[in-house]
Amino acid sequence: MSRKTALASSLPLLLLGAGHAYAGTTGNVALTSDYLFRGVSQTNQEPAVQGGVEYAADGGFYVGAWGSSVSWLSDLSTDAAPISSDVELDGYLGYRGKFGDSKLAYDVGALYYWYPGDFPAGFNSADTGEVYFGLSAGLSDTATLAAKYSYAVTDLFGYADSDGSGYLDLSLNWQFTPGWTLNVHGGKQWIENNEAYEYADWKLGVTKAFDNGFSIAAAYTGTDAEKTLYTNAFGNEIAEGRFSLTFAKAF
Repeated sequence: MSRKTALASSLPLLLLGAGHAYAGTTGNVALTSDYLFRGVSQTNQEPAVQGGVEYAADGGFYVGAWGSSVSWLSDLSTDAAPISSDVELDGYLGYRGKFGDSKLAYDVGALYYWYPGDFPAGFNSADTGEVYFGLSAGLSDTATLAAKYSYAVTDLFGYADSDGSGYLDLSLNWQFTPGWTLNVHGGKQWIENNEAYEYADWKLGVTKAFDNGFSIAAAYTGTDAEKTLYTNAFGNEIAEGRFSLTFAKAF
């Protein structure tokens, strides 16, 4: 298989914040109505269970792991070429810091997406390694603007000869009233030697955070991906615009 018809995971634990490096271990668990990554459903528009854990040391170094249920690989399965893979496991490490006493912060690191399972002979592995660099700026005490660029050092999610692909992520998070945050995102996926599959994506959402660590996020996500290229074997347009709802608990 030379391509991935749905792109893998968004990592809540990797979101750029205000730039502070807090020491200690944190984590989260979540249930989402549709696992959308870079605008594309990873679960055939069905719910997913997710969770992760991260350790951050004094000074900015961090390491973590994250996972989710997925179906996009098994959705490619045929009688002639059976595929059994229903989980995504990610590991990452990096360093966060600030430029002096400014409100400008940076985040640099590496991330590996792993899809364990059984695959037919000749299947181009979906496992993917990326390095990334991000900047974030505190526009005010309640608003943060962030940009991150991810660069694939392996083939990107199974696309043939696609190492060197890149993804640009731009986001704005604004806490417009205590506990309520507006989430705005725009992104662009470039895929080396597979230009027909390139696309832009966007998201507009709102998150309600509670004092006990629970949160609820609602969002509308859309893309300009070519519909025929992002329609799976079940006839579902996995990159079409759609609403999603996510319940999460941080600890």
